Amino acid sequence: MIRNKNPTPSELARRNRELAILKTIADALNREVDLQRALDAALEQIGLLFSVDVSWVWLQREDTGGAYLAAVHNLPPGLANDAARMDGSVYCYCLETYRLGELEDARNISAITCTRLKDLKEGGGGLRYHASVPLYRHQRRVGLLNVVSADRPELSADDLRLLNTVGDMLSIAIERAQLFEESITLGALQERNRLARDIHDTLAQGLSAIALHLETADLLLDQDPQRARAAVQKALGLARGSLDEARRSVMDLRAAPLEQRRLADALDMLVARIAEEGHLQAHTEIIGRDRPLTPRLETGLFRIAQEALNNIVRHAHAHTFAIRYVAEPGRVTLTIEDDGDGFSPADVAAGHFGLVGLNERARLLGGTLEICTAPGEGTEIRIEVPLTEEPHS
Repeated sequence: MIRNKNPTPSELARRNRELAILKTIADALNREVDLQRALDAALEQIGLLFSVDVSWVWLQREDTGGAYLAAVHNLPPGLANDAARMDGSVYCYCLETYRLGELEDARNISAITCTRLKDLKEGGGGLRYHASVPLYRHQRRVGLLNVVSADRPELSADDLRLLNTVGDMLSIAIERAQLFEESITLGALQERNRLARDIHDTLAQGLSAIALHLETADLLLDQDPQRARAAVQKALGLARGSLDEARRSVMDLRAAPLEQRRLADALDMLVARIAEEGHLQAHTEIIGRDRPLTPRLETGLFRIAQEALNNIVRHAHAHTFAIRYVAEPGRVTLTIEDDGDGFSPADVAAGHFGLVGLNERARLLGGTLEICTAPGEGTEIRIEVPLTEEPHS
């Protein structure tokens, strides 16, 4: 007869510690249905319970396969202040191994192998190793959890095994939060003053452009009928586009460039079109291209960029402009600048609703808008929208 061996005191202590850790993390996850808050709560508890200094979570998009940085905890300045280093589109050994299906369990990764930590000296907090924990749900790739400690070269086999279980719990919480967000999106109410803003951002701009092309055609009608005809054709194209946008506004659909596209791709197209039509030099920098945003937020940010760039073409007399879009855990930042005439905000004529509309859109998204300009010094517009707060009504 084989008798079960009684666990030793050390084994009992280890099991009790593991059960306490799992319960604490489960309680933290069960308190939250919001994805960002659930991830933040989990990382905070992981840091305390596993005695790790830094942690972050990558989430993978099903539509593109790309990864984005979804949440961070206690990043050192060398990482926190370098959005490009922590961008999911940059090559990463851990993410690539995960995408190839070669990372099935938690493992220790050295700084020599890790793209994020390699050559990170100043502001790196002495981080030399991290553990990568793959997140799966029903054999579907969800993302990757990284935990880092400055004073421990590697996590123990017991901690890695326990982190696998924590990863399973986190995957379930992520799936639940994503389903909750989808239900909120489907049942979202129409935003206040949406129609008025969309009329200004689409119909008013479209009609102004149509009028400009028709005036050109009128001047060229006798001198150069072929160019006049081309101007009329452009006006017709703009009229059709404006009509489509009006229908979408009434039906509360998304901006046409966003249909079947991510915001980052729509911004690329917008910049290319504005640069061509305005004969301007353009520069675009996009960080966090794969981070998903709600349709409401994508539409609002796109309209802000559209209005700001159209203002550059109409009023700035600029030669170049630049747009920088950064989506990172907790916030999205959109910066648009030009080398044009600049202006004094106090001298903006009454009845010009461009700046008012920009500020209103930023406020309704729960964000802030800053304008840095002066006569002869160009203009910089910076919009920052938090991802952890409810949008203002």
